Amino acid sequence: MASAARLLSRSTLRRPISLPIRSTAFHDTRFAFPPQTLRQQSRRGYANGSSPRSSSNTSLYWGLGLVAAGSLGYYAYSQTKRLTTEAVKQSSAEGKRDGVVVPTQEDYQKVYDAIAQKLIDDDAYDDGSYGPVILRLGWHASGTYDAETGTGGSNGATMRFPPEGDHGANAGLHAARTFLDPIHAAFPWISYSDLWTLAAVCAIQEMQGPTIPWRPGRQDRDIGFCTPDGRLPDGAKGSDHLRAIFGRMGFDDREIVALSGAHALGRCHTDRSGFEGPWTFSPTTLTNEYFKLLADAKWRWKKWNGPKQYEDVESGSLMMLPTDMALVKDDKFRAHVERYAKDEEVFFKEFADVVCKLFELGVPFTTGEDARLRLKRME
Repeated sequence: MASAARLLSRSTLRRPISLPIRSTAFHDTRFAFPPQTLRQQSRRGYANGSSPRSSSNTSLYWGLGLVAAGSLGYYAYSQTKRLTTEAVKQSSAEGKRDGVVVPTQEDYQKVYDAIAQKLIDDDAYDDGSYGPVILRLGWHASGTYDAETGTGGSNGATMRFPPEGDHGANAGLHAARTFLDPIHAAFPWISYSDLWTLAAVCAIQEMQGPTIPWRPGRQDRDIGFCTPDGRLPDGAKGSDHLRAIFGRMGFDDREIVALSGAHALGRCHTDRSGFEGPWTFSPTTLTNEYFKLLADAKWRWKKWNGPKQYEDVESGSLMMLPTDMALVKDDKFRAHVERYAKDEEVFFKEFADVVCKLFELGVPFTTGEDARLRLKRME
């Protein structure tokens, strides 16, 4: 059950909707043939066990067969032409391009709604929500991008494979991937790459964060595209490390601080990163509290057997990493921390912009920015 710290309780979330979360529930005929049709088409052989006719009737049967074949051939041709004409007429209305089905915004909204509903239903996780770890999945899948080589990023979903999934920075993210597996089974037409980033957008919005523009177009890739370890931030380091990691992706100081605002959500675990505890008192609701705490609270080194981390002096229940404290120790970073601490609306706007940018790094989109969707929250 959800803990007392969870602010997004069942009573505050919107009315649940009934959507399919089973592997066989979603069956849009625009995307798949009925399983029985595929089985029938793959079946070959005689319909019964009778043997071939005698040779005396061979010529007769061949003649009748040619007539029948000709008739059936013409019928098949005429039917194919008719169906093709109808399909072309229908394609413009159903979002098809060059004979290939292109899912519509309504289709992606169905995926979003299914994720949002599952976030409500599956609340037996940290502080009562999978939301933070889902966001972390989208972030870590995208944060491997290298602008110089054009490698990494959300396109590919290569964290599915052990070389990348086993990186230390990705410890614990199997929980998020497993959470989303039933969604992918229900909507098999969406790539894992699109699903993970769409789910992260859903998590942000359902945790009362800003609307994040998102567009599809990512393609899953194989194990050969896994990125090397060390491309994600190390919480034990300082400002130079942050600029190196985020600078490799193409982010400036303002964007680095804005992205760090995601630490308003979730917590650390000793069995994953080695660190322990939440950053804020509302770890399942996105606010600017993280920046307020950085700017205004008093912090000290925590006395324990784990890696170096900070704890708040007043309650001793919150923590900050060395990379978090670097944001207030560095004057250029601190200027943005103070801006966001004073104005949550400013933080939300710049956070939405930089998350959108992060999730699109290295993606070879065939559509422009005008194709970005703004998916609706659960009602």
